[in-house]
Amino acid sequence: MAPTEESAAAMPAPPPPPHFVIVPLVAQGHTIPMVDLARLLAERGARASLVTTPLNGARLRGAVEQAARTKLSLEIVELPLPTDTDDGLPPGIENMDMVTDNGHFLLLFNAVQRLAGPLEAYLRALAQRPSCIISDWCNAWTAGVARSLGVPRLFFHGPSCFYSLCDLNGIDHGLHELLTAAADDGQERFVVPGMPVHVEVTKATAPGFFNSPGWETLRTECVEAMRTADGAVVNSFVDLEGQFVSCYEAALGKPVWTLGPLCLSNRDVEAMASRGDTSSPGCRQLQSVVTAWLDAKDTDSVVFVSFGSLAQKLPKQLFEVGHGLEDSGRPFLWVVKEAEASAAPEVEEWLAALEARTAGRGLVVRGWAPQLAILSHQAVGGFVTHCGWNSLLESVAHGVPVVTWPHFGDQFLNERLAVDVLGVGVPVGVTAPVMVFDDENVAVARGDIVRAVSALMGDGEEADERRRKAKEYGEKAHVAMEKGGSSYENLTQLIESFRQSGGKKRPFG
Repeated sequence: MAPTEESAAAMPAPPPPPHFVIVPLVAQGHTIPMVDLARLLAERGARASLVTTPLNGARLRGAVEQAARTKLSLEIVELPLPTDTDDGLPPGIENMDMVTDNGHFLLLFNAVQRLAGPLEAYLRALAQRPSCIISDWCNAWTAGVARSLGVPRLFFHGPSCFYSLCDLNGIDHGLHELLTAAADDGQERFVVPGMPVHVEVTKATAPGFFNSPGWETLRTECVEAMRTADGAVVNSFVDLEGQFVSCYEAALGKPVWTLGPLCLSNRDVEAMASRGDTSSPGCRQLQSVVTAWLDAKDTDSVVFVSFGSLAQKLPKQLFEVGHGLEDSGRPFLWVVKEAEASAAPEVEEWLAALEARTAGRGLVVRGWAPQLAILSHQAVGGFVTHCGWNSLLESVAHGVPVVTWPHFGDQFLNERLAVDVLGVGVPVGVTAPVMVFDDENVAVARGDIVRAVSALMGDGEEADERRRKAKEYGEKAHVAMEKGGSSYENLTQLIESFRQSGGKKRPFG
């Protein structure tokens, strides 16, 4: 019997969908997976609000508008950086990739912390309290906002679980203090305690963000915010890092939700092309050019080369990369940052000459490139990467083995995971970090690149085994994100846990 008008009026209204407030760090590598997470939450019926600054909001607009066309409840909340203090940060800098001096990184972190007041005011003005705040591990200031509002908070940690476990065990077992006291020559090796596999690090390659002098306060705040969170969200999946996920959850003492690879939430070319900074003109035209070039190449023949949004190469190192790719004899697609190409007049001249010499075999892309679309193309058979976790996971998710060239942060431990544990990588041979603007010396010579690319793309049992493992992990990655897969079911349980704010249900996997 159909309900009468009176009985229908007496029925309680359905509860509103859970509302997740997503607060990424103002850095492309941290923001992109959290945008993917926000879209996935919206696709599963939740409301997702991405909190960022106006400039970063403009970069995300393509992805959000693409989601809006499918009627998803996904929005950008833009909070301007406060300008009432003279902290030394040059005006207009709102993202880590806009910083041109190493001394300005900490100033930007400090500026972002002042968004705590505006964020709390915005959330208090909402008709209903949000269900959960999910903030980047580096955004420790959100802990106070969540506490003030009585809202549960999860931290999103962008690196691999392997790295996160190394870092946490190092904190808990005093490794950080040992490394601080060690000599700076980088020769002494330390075993990371509490790991299910043997892991050694040097002072130069040790785990931990914000280890440089002057960053101690921020590091302490981030560790404390990690301790007081209600759980962790990580961009990984059980079949890739299961042993490290379970150990990390045990060491952390709270739920760890593996929801990745989040990049696989981008299921079509338009979604892949709208990912990242699409505010630059000509993005769609570039996508067409790149796709047409790749379409003309044989399957698994192209070497893709890109080093993330922060690592910049000065001319001497840039030239060595180009010569190495030319000497490798392989088809290559190389992404060069605009700042690298414009560093000196001779750089653009040299790039143009390289393009002429390798016409038809090489393609140099200046500025932004549709990385996910490139890695998903059947022509790409290898990836020379800086080992940022997004890039490494995107490569694994599409079955592409890698040449590893870590620069800083979590990247050296991500390299160990790719090479030693997963068996999908060939190291280029770097042993010490190079900070963003400090690579005056050539860390990697052209011969190193030729050797590593030849090992990755060539024939032989080891190369075949790397390709086999990469393809196998790629297949498992897709299964994890499909209905019934570990990451899909974890997301289901995460949403249900916070449908009534404060739920504590354990994740699947």
